[in-house]
Amino acid sequence: MAKTHLLIGLLTATGLLSASMAATAAEPVPGWLAANVGEGAGQIAPVVLERARALYQRNVASGKVKNGCYFAMDATRPNEQTSSAAGGRFYMICEDRQFFRAISSGHGSGRNLPGVANFANGRTCAKNFGNAQDSELTTGGAYMTSEIKTSFKGYYRLPGNRATTLTRSFVQFDGIGETANARARAIGGHAAARLGGVCMLKKPNSPHANKDGFVPLGNLVTYPGGRSNGCTSWAPEDVPQVFSIIKDSPSTVYIYPESKDINAVAKAVKDRQSPADKGLYWNASCLKDIGAPVFWPKEKLEAMIVQYKNDHPAPPPQPLPICKDSPKD
Repeated sequence: MAKTHLLIGLLTATGLLSASMAATAAEPVPGWLAANVGEGAGQIAPVVLERARALYQRNVASGKVKNGCYFAMDATRPNEQTSSAAGGRFYMICEDRQFFRAISSGHGSGRNLPGVANFANGRTCAKNFGNAQDSELTTGGAYMTSEIKTSFKGYYRLPGNRATTLTRSFVQFDGIGETANARARAIGGHAAARLGGVCMLKKPNSPHANKDGFVPLGNLVTYPGGRSNGCTSWAPEDVPQVFSIIKDSPSTVYIYPESKDINAVAKAVKDRQSPADKGLYWNASCLKDIGAPVFWPKEKLEAMIVQYKNDHPAPPPQPLPICKDSPKD
Protein backbone atom coordinates (compact mmCIF):
# COMPACT_ATOMS: atom_id res chain seq x y z
CA MET A 1 0.00 0.00 0.00
CA ALA A 2 2.87 2.38 0.84
CA LYS A 3 4.47 1.73 -2.55
CA THR A 4 1.15 2.44 -4.26
CA HIS A 5 0.78 5.80 -2.54
CA LEU A 6 4.41 6.66 -3.38
CA LEU A 7 3.87 5.86 -7.06
CA ILE A 8 0.68 7.94 -7.12
CA GLY A 9 2.54 10.82 -5.52
CA LEU A 10 5.33 10.68 -8.09
CA LEU A 11 2.89 10.55 -11.03
CA THR A 12 0.93 13.48 -9.62
CA ALA A 13 4.06 15.54 -9.07
CA THR A 14 5.24 14.95 -12.63
CA GLY A 15 1.84 15.84 -14.08
CA LEU A 16 1.14 12.35 -15.40
CA LEU A 17 -1.77 11.93 -13.01
CA SER A 18 -4.24 14.69 -12.17
CA ALA A 19 -5.22 15.42 -8.59
CA SER A 20 -8.75 14.08 -9.17
CA MET A 21 -7.38 10.92 -10.80
CA ALA A 22 -5.00 10.50 -7.90
CA ALA A 23 -7.84 10.79 -5.41
CA THR A 24 -9.75 8.12 -7.29
CA ALA A 25 -6.77 5.80 -7.57
CA ALA A 26 -5.90 6.23 -3.89
CA GLU A 27 -9.31 5.08 -2.67
CA PRO A 28 -9.87 1.37 -3.30
CA VAL A 29 -13.39 -0.01 -3.00
CA PRO A 30 -13.96 -0.75 0.70
CA GLY A 31 -14.79 -4.29 1.70
CA TRP A 32 -18.38 -3.60 2.75
CA LEU A 33 -19.11 -2.08 -0.68
CA ALA A 34 -17.21 -4.77 -2.58
CA ALA A 35 -19.62 -7.30 -1.07
CA ASN A 36 -22.39 -5.63 -3.12
CA VAL A 37 -20.50 -5.82 -6.42
CA GLY A 38 -21.58 -8.41 -8.96
CA GLU A 39 -24.28 -9.21 -11.48
CA GLY A 40 -26.71 -10.91 -9.11
CA ALA A 41 -29.98 -9.58 -7.72
CA GLY A 42 -29.47 -6.43 -5.68
CA GLN A 43 -25.83 -6.09 -6.78
CA ILE A 44 -24.09 -3.46 -8.90
CA ALA A 45 -21.98 -4.52 -11.88
CA PRO A 46 -18.25 -3.72 -11.49
CA VAL A 47 -18.05 -1.31 -14.45
CA VAL A 48 -21.13 0.60 -13.28
CA LEU A 49 -19.70 1.11 -9.79
CA GLU A 50 -16.25 1.96 -11.15
CA ARG A 51 -17.57 4.75 -13.37
CA ALA A 52 -20.12 6.04 -10.86
CA ARG A 53 -17.47 6.16 -8.15
CA ALA A 54 -14.92 7.86 -10.39
CA LEU A 55 -17.48 10.51 -11.43
CA TYR A 56 -18.37 11.16 -7.80
CA GLN A 57 -14.77 11.35 -6.62
CA ARG A 58 -13.78 13.72 -9.44
CA ASN A 59 -16.55 16.10 -8.44
CA VAL A 60 -15.66 15.83 -4.76
CA ALA A 61 -12.03 16.58 -5.58
CA SER A 62 -13.01 19.63 -7.65
CA GLY A 63 -15.26 20.94 -4.87
CA LYS A 64 -18.50 20.63 -6.87
CA VAL A 65 -19.89 17.93 -4.59
CA LYS A 66 -19.84 17.83 -0.79
CA ASN A 67 -22.53 15.17 -0.42
CA GLY A 68 -21.50 11.89 1.21
CA CYS A 69 -23.70 9.92 -1.20
CA TYR A 70 -23.91 9.33 -4.94
CA PHE A 71 -26.16 7.45 -7.37
CA ALA A 72 -25.85 5.01 -10.25
CA MET A 73 -28.22 3.24 -12.62
CA ASP A 74 -27.75 0.13 -14.75
CA ALA A 75 -30.23 0.45 -17.61
CA THR A 76 -29.09 -2.87 -19.11
CA ARG A 77 -30.78 -4.75 -16.27
CA PRO A 78 -34.42 -5.87 -16.31
CA ASN A 79 -36.89 -3.41 -14.85
CA GLU A 80 -37.49 -4.87 -11.39
CA GLN A 81 -40.86 -4.08 -9.86
CA THR A 82 -39.53 -4.11 -6.32
CA SER A 83 -37.89 -1.69 -3.92
CA SER A 84 -36.38 -4.38 -1.72
CA ALA A 85 -32.68 -5.10 -1.44
CA ALA A 86 -33.22 -8.21 -3.57
CA GLY A 87 -33.88 -6.30 -6.78
CA GLY A 88 -33.66 -3.00 -8.57
CA ARG A 89 -31.18 -1.24 -10.84
CA PHE A 90 -30.93 2.26 -9.39
CA TYR A 91 -28.32 2.50 -6.65
CA MET A 92 -27.95 4.77 -3.64
CA ILE A 93 -24.41 4.64 -2.25
CA CYS A 94 -23.18 6.51 0.83
CA GLU A 95 -19.64 5.44 1.59
CA ASP A 96 -19.34 7.72 4.62
CA ARG A 97 -21.99 5.67 6.44
CA GLN A 98 -21.56 2.34 4.65
CA PHE A 99 -24.97 2.46 3.02
CA PHE A 100 -25.91 0.70 -0.22
CA ARG A 101 -29.40 0.13 -1.60
CA ALA A 102 -30.78 -0.97 -4.97
CA ILE A 103 -34.27 0.21 -5.93
CA SER A 104 -36.46 -0.02 -9.01
CA SER A 105 -36.38 2.59 -11.76
CA GLY A 106 -38.03 2.94 -15.15
CA HIS A 107 -36.26 3.37 -18.49
CA GLY A 108 -37.16 5.55 -21.45
CA SER A 109 -40.10 4.18 -23.43
CA GLY A 110 -38.89 5.47 -26.78
CA ARG A 111 -41.37 5.89 -29.63
CA ASN A 112 -42.65 4.14 -32.73
CA LEU A 113 -42.98 6.51 -35.70
CA PRO A 114 -44.74 4.38 -38.33
CA GLY A 115 -43.06 4.57 -41.69
CA VAL A 116 -40.08 6.45 -40.25
CA ALA A 117 -38.41 4.64 -37.35
CA ASN A 118 -39.31 2.32 -34.49
CA PHE A 119 -37.20 3.01 -31.42
CA ALA A 120 -39.75 1.92 -28.82
CA ASN A 121 -38.69 -0.10 -25.78
CA GLY A 122 -40.44 -2.97 -24.07
CA ARG A 123 -41.47 -2.84 -20.44
CA THR A 124 -38.80 -5.18 -19.10
CA CYS A 125 -35.61 -4.46 -21.05
CA ALA A 126 -34.33 -1.41 -22.92
CA LYS A 127 -33.03 -1.99 -26.44
CA ASN A 128 -32.97 1.60 -27.74
CA PHE A 129 -31.06 4.50 -26.20
CA GLY A 130 -30.45 8.06 -27.35
CA ASN A 131 -30.24 11.76 -26.57
CA ALA A 132 -32.57 13.24 -29.20
CA GLN A 133 -35.17 15.82 -28.21
CA ASP A 134 -38.67 14.29 -27.91
CA SER A 135 -37.27 10.77 -28.32
CA GLU A 136 -38.31 9.64 -24.81
CA LEU A 137 -35.13 7.58 -24.62
CA THR A 138 -32.66 7.05 -21.78
CA THR A 139 -29.19 8.53 -22.29
CA GLY A 140 -26.32 6.95 -20.40
CA GLY A 141 -23.48 9.02 -18.99
CA ALA A 142 -22.67 11.57 -16.30
CA TYR A 143 -25.19 13.79 -14.55
CA MET A 144 -25.38 16.11 -11.55
CA THR A 145 -28.55 16.61 -9.54
CA SER A 146 -29.84 20.19 -9.48
CA GLU A 147 -32.98 22.00 -8.30
CA ILE A 148 -36.07 20.23 -7.03
CA LYS A 149 -39.51 21.45 -8.10
CA THR A 150 -42.84 20.28 -6.69
CA SER A 151 -46.00 20.66 -8.76
CA PHE A 152 -49.70 19.97 -8.32
CA LYS A 153 -50.99 17.23 -10.63
CA GLY A 154 -54.61 17.08 -9.52
CA TYR A 155 -56.86 15.22 -7.10
CA TYR A 156 -57.25 11.48 -6.96
CA ARG A 157 -60.03 9.32 -5.60
CA LEU A 158 -59.84 7.53 -2.26
CA PRO A 159 -62.13 4.85 -0.82
CA GLY A 160 -65.35 6.16 0.68
CA ASN A 161 -65.98 8.72 -2.07
CA ARG A 162 -63.15 10.93 -0.87
CA ALA A 163 -60.28 12.60 -2.71
CA THR A 164 -56.84 14.03 -1.96
CA THR A 165 -54.18 15.94 -3.87
CA LEU A 166 -51.35 14.49 -5.90
CA THR A 167 -48.23 16.63 -5.85
CA ARG A 168 -45.05 15.34 -7.45
CA SER A 169 -41.48 16.50 -6.92
CA PHE A 170 -39.00 16.50 -9.78
CA VAL A 171 -35.22 16.78 -9.48
CA GLN A 172 -33.55 18.25 -12.57
CA PHE A 173 -30.41 16.53 -13.88
CA ASP A 174 -27.60 18.46 -15.55
CA GLY A 175 -25.22 16.54 -17.80
CA ILE A 176 -22.08 16.88 -19.89
CA GLY A 177 -21.14 15.53 -23.30
CA GLU A 178 -23.89 13.32 -24.69
CA THR A 179 -26.06 14.14 -21.66
CA ALA A 180 -25.54 17.92 -21.97
CA ASN A 181 -29.07 18.52 -23.25
CA ALA A 182 -30.66 16.95 -20.16
CA ARG A 183 -32.15 20.27 -19.07
CA ALA A 184 -33.56 20.99 -22.52
CA ARG A 185 -35.10 17.50 -22.52
CA ALA A 186 -36.41 17.98 -18.95
CA ILE A 187 -34.52 14.89 -17.83
CA GLY A 188 -34.43 14.19 -14.10
CA GLY A 189 -36.02 11.99 -11.49
CA HIS A 190 -39.51 11.73 -9.99
CA ALA A 191 -42.00 9.33 -8.47
CA ALA A 192 -43.59 6.82 -10.82
CA ALA A 193 -47.07 8.18 -10.17
CA ARG A 194 -49.65 9.93 -12.35
CA LEU A 195 -53.40 10.42 -12.74
CA GLY A 196 -55.47 8.24 -15.05
CA GLY A 197 -59.07 8.65 -16.22
CA VAL A 198 -59.01 12.38 -15.56
CA CYS A 199 -62.11 14.57 -15.56
CA MET A 200 -62.67 18.16 -14.40
CA LEU A 201 -64.29 18.62 -10.99
CA LYS A 202 -66.08 21.81 -9.94
CA LYS A 203 -64.18 22.84 -6.82
CA PRO A 204 -64.02 26.66 -6.70
CA ASN A 205 -62.74 26.74 -3.09
CA SER A 206 -59.61 24.76 -3.98
CA PRO A 207 -56.38 26.78 -4.09
CA HIS A 208 -55.59 24.80 -7.24
CA ALA A 209 -58.81 25.68 -9.11
CA ASN A 210 -58.53 27.24 -12.57
CA LYS A 211 -60.22 30.50 -13.54
CA ASP A 212 -63.50 28.65 -14.03
CA GLY A 213 -63.30 26.92 -10.63
CA PHE A 214 -62.36 23.43 -11.87
CA VAL A 215 -59.61 21.01 -10.83
CA PRO A 216 -58.42 17.73 -12.41
CA LEU A 217 -59.71 14.57 -10.73
CA GLY A 218 -58.59 11.05 -11.59
CA ASN A 219 -57.37 7.71 -10.32
CA LEU A 220 -53.88 7.33 -8.89
CA VAL A 221 -51.68 5.18 -11.14
CA THR A 222 -48.25 4.06 -9.97
CA TYR A 223 -45.82 2.41 -12.38
CA PRO A 224 -42.57 1.41 -10.63
CA GLY A 225 -42.23 -1.39 -13.17
CA GLY A 226 -43.21 0.80 -16.11
CA ARG A 227 -41.47 3.11 -18.54
CA SER A 228 -40.84 6.85 -18.61
CA ASN A 229 -40.15 9.68 -21.05
CA GLY A 230 -36.42 9.23 -20.50
CA CYS A 231 -36.34 10.30 -16.85
CA THR A 232 -35.55 8.03 -13.94
CA SER A 233 -38.81 7.16 -12.19
CA TRP A 234 -38.85 5.56 -8.75
CA ALA A 235 -41.51 3.79 -6.71
CA PRO A 236 -43.35 6.46 -4.67
CA GLU A 237 -42.32 4.83 -1.40
CA ASP A 238 -38.62 5.16 -2.33
CA VAL A 239 -38.75 8.82 -3.35
CA PRO A 240 -38.54 10.36 0.16
CA GLN A 241 -35.21 8.61 0.78
CA VAL A 242 -33.76 9.70 -2.58
CA PHE A 243 -34.84 13.31 -2.11
CA SER A 244 -33.64 13.44 1.50
CA ILE A 245 -30.13 12.68 0.24
CA ILE A 246 -30.03 15.47 -2.36
CA LYS A 247 -32.41 18.07 -0.91
CA ASP A 248 -29.72 20.47 0.30
CA SER A 249 -26.62 19.03 -1.33
CA PRO A 250 -26.26 18.08 -5.02
CA SER A 251 -24.52 14.89 -6.04
CA THR A 252 -23.66 12.81 -9.06
CA VAL A 253 -25.73 10.30 -11.02
CA TYR A 254 -24.03 7.90 -13.42
CA ILE A 255 -26.24 5.97 -15.84
CA TYR A 256 -24.89 2.98 -17.73
CA PRO A 257 -24.59 2.31 -20.70
CA GLU A 258 -23.02 5.13 -22.70
CA SER A 259 -23.04 5.19 -26.49
CA LYS A 260 -19.54 3.68 -26.63
CA ASP A 261 -20.74 0.69 -24.61
CA ILE A 262 -23.89 0.27 -26.70
CA ASN A 263 -22.01 0.41 -30.00
CA ALA A 264 -19.29 -1.98 -28.78
CA VAL A 265 -21.81 -4.56 -27.57
CA ALA A 266 -23.83 -4.23 -30.79
CA LYS A 267 -20.68 -4.83 -32.84
CA ALA A 268 -19.77 -7.89 -30.79
CA VAL A 269 -23.24 -9.34 -31.32
CA LYS A 270 -23.06 -8.59 -35.04
CA ASP A 271 -19.69 -10.35 -35.20
CA ARG A 272 -21.20 -13.30 -33.31
CA GLN A 273 -18.85 -12.80 -30.41
CA SER A 274 -19.64 -12.87 -26.72
CA PRO A 275 -19.53 -9.33 -25.29
CA ALA A 276 -18.26 -10.76 -21.99
CA ASP A 277 -15.36 -12.47 -23.78
CA LYS A 278 -14.38 -9.07 -25.19
CA GLY A 279 -14.47 -7.45 -21.75
CA LEU A 280 -17.82 -5.76 -22.38
CA TYR A 281 -20.75 -5.70 -19.97
CA TRP A 282 -24.46 -6.10 -20.65
CA ASN A 283 -26.98 -7.87 -18.47
CA ALA A 284 -27.20 -11.37 -19.92
CA SER A 285 -30.95 -11.88 -19.59
CA CYS A 286 -31.76 -8.53 -21.22
CA LEU A 287 -29.25 -9.07 -24.00
CA LYS A 288 -30.96 -12.37 -24.78
CA ASP A 289 -34.30 -10.54 -24.77
CA ILE A 290 -33.33 -7.61 -27.05
CA GLY A 291 -30.82 -9.32 -29.35
CA ALA A 292 -28.60 -6.26 -29.69
CA PRO A 293 -28.82 -2.69 -28.35
CA VAL A 294 -29.07 0.42 -30.52
CA PHE A 295 -27.87 3.97 -29.83
CA TRP A 296 -29.70 6.69 -31.78
CA PRO A 297 -27.56 9.85 -31.94
CA LYS A 298 -29.54 13.08 -31.83
CA GLU A 299 -28.03 14.33 -35.09
CA LYS A 300 -29.79 11.48 -36.88
CA LEU A 301 -32.94 11.02 -34.85
CA GLU A 302 -34.00 14.63 -34.23
CA ALA A 303 -34.39 15.31 -37.95
CA MET A 304 -36.57 12.19 -38.29
CA ILE A 305 -38.76 13.22 -35.35
CA VAL A 306 -39.20 16.75 -36.71
CA GLN A 307 -40.11 15.42 -40.14
CA TYR A 308 -42.65 13.03 -38.62
CA LYS A 309 -44.25 15.88 -36.65
CA ASN A 310 -44.49 17.96 -39.80
CA ASP A 311 -46.10 15.08 -41.69
CA HIS A 312 -48.43 14.15 -38.82
CA PRO A 313 -49.53 17.33 -37.04
CA ALA A 314 -51.13 16.70 -33.66
CA PRO A 315 -54.91 17.21 -33.50
CA PRO A 316 -56.14 20.19 -31.48
CA PRO A 317 -56.41 19.41 -27.76
CA GLN A 318 -59.83 18.33 -26.59
CA PRO A 319 -61.31 19.60 -23.32
CA LEU A 320 -61.47 17.08 -20.49
CA PRO A 321 -64.96 15.82 -19.57
CA ILE A 322 -66.79 17.21 -16.55
CA CYS A 323 -66.85 14.77 -13.62
CA LYS A 324 -70.19 13.07 -13.03
CA ASP A 325 -69.53 12.49 -9.34
CA SER A 326 -68.27 14.83 -6.63
CA PRO A 327 -66.09 13.31 -3.87
CA LYS A 328 -66.42 14.55 -0.33
CA ASP A 329 -63.87 17.04 1.01
